[in-house]
Amino acid sequence: MTNTEPRGDVRPPKIRADERTTLLAFLDYLRESISLKLAGLTEEQARTPGVPSGTSLLWLVKHLAAVEHDWFAWAYAGDAGPQRHPGLRVTGEDTVESVLAAYREAARRSTEIALACDGLDRPGVRSLREHEPAPSLRWVLVHLVEETARHSGHADILRERIDGAVGR
Repeated sequence: MTNTEPRGDVRPPKIRADERTTLLAFLDYLRESISLKLAGLTEEQARTPGVPSGTSLLWLVKHLAAVEHDWFAWAYAGDAGPQRHPGLRVTGEDTVESVLAAYREAARRSTEIALACDGLDRPGVRSLREHEPAPSLRWVLVHLVEETARHSGHADILRERIDGAVGR
């Protein structure tokens, strides 16, 4: 069955605010767009790779949850525990519901960290890149906007390949 009806077009935010608020608004917009890529899919559709590299929509969302955790919680805030990105894969225990819940929780924590910071120029605790200084909150926010936007484009293509659905 092919669904060529749009899933609903999530429009970019119309906002006039300070830099932090604007960056977080765009990041939230992209997060919602990514989450909607899984709407209405079966578990099998969500986990089936859409390209030869093995990337599936479920893996992409799980990857973004790990990226949020690694940059905001682990590197910027200095939370204990391991990074989540290395060796990331979709397991038999992962479901659309569980991966989306983990993504939303990582996003919630990231936003909490960004809002608690006293300035965008303040560097984090550590860097994900060996031998490089910890980046500023501004850099982390811009990087997450870029990373999420790039993967949103990948998700658009994967979703269209699954059932023909288009839309942000």
